[in-house]
Amino acid sequence: MSSFWSIWISVIVLGTIFGCWWLLWATRKGQTSDTETEKTVGHSFDGIEEYDNPLPKWWYYLFVATCVFALGYLALYPGLGNFQGFLGWSQENQWEEEVQQAEARFGELYDKYADTPVTELAQDDQAMRMGQRLFLNNCAVCHGSAGRGSIGFPNLTDDAWLYGGEPEDILETLHNGRQGNMPAKGTMPNMTAEQVDQVVNYVLSFSGREKDKEAAEAGAEVYAQGCVACHGADAEGNKALGAPNLKDDAWLYGSTYEWIEETVLYGRQNVMPAQSDRLSDAQIQILAAYVYQLSN
Repeated sequence: MSSFWSIWISVIVLGTIFGCWWLLWATRKGQTSDTETEKTVGHSFDGIEEYDNPLPKWWYYLFVATCVFALGYLALYPGLGNFQGFLGWSQENQWEEEVQQAEARFGELYDKYADTPVTELAQDDQAMRMGQRLFLNNCAVCHGSAGRGSIGFPNLTDDAWLYGGEPEDILETLHNGRQGNMPAKGTMPNMTAEQVDQVVNYVLSFSGREKDKEAAEAGAEVYAQGCVACHGADAEGNKALGAPNLKDDAWLYGSTYEWIEETVLYGRQNVMPAQSDRLSDAQIQILAAYVYQLSN
């Protein structure tokens, strides 16, 4: 944060606290506690008059104590721009401390599974309970709590794997992440609107859902020019590239004419972030086993 914004925030925060204190002091100073000289504020309704009586002392001192507490809190903890407080507390420090405590408590348990093969871990109930917690904390935000994914995020419970579903494939994905890229119009950037319609119908014809049979027949040639390099001549994909199988019923972005047309026209960009900078090797081993058993 720049010095200007740091000072600006500090002035607003301190100004608010001292402004509240001044308001309490100023309004109380102009009031009297003498019941014989009590004055009304001039408001009257249905025979009821409004008096300008001071707050009860306990109430007034409670407000003052709130202001004092706020100043003490801001002296100890962050709240005034770049000033971190005399205790030096931060979210990062708190998180690192909790991580260290967790490693001290569970480190041996994780290490016990570090060298256990994924297929064996998948049969270990205790390891899978740990894997489920790791999945919920690190993967569920994209793939869902049950691992069934959503539009743009793969379903981990079926047998349709973009990069392979073997233990070594899953470990590679978790350690290093994946970068998916479906270029707009494939390798044929000059594809016309008519050719887009043809290739979409051709892809739909694999499941008997083409809208125009003649267009689907013509789309075979368009597919050979713009799509075959990644998806293969048999349209069953290429796991080395993460190119999906176009003949199964697993569609990352939907299988309707409109969805496929959008994919061909504008392409798709997908990123699976690497977990090696967030999780230990043992945790990734357990997590890989949990993901593996979801589809096995």
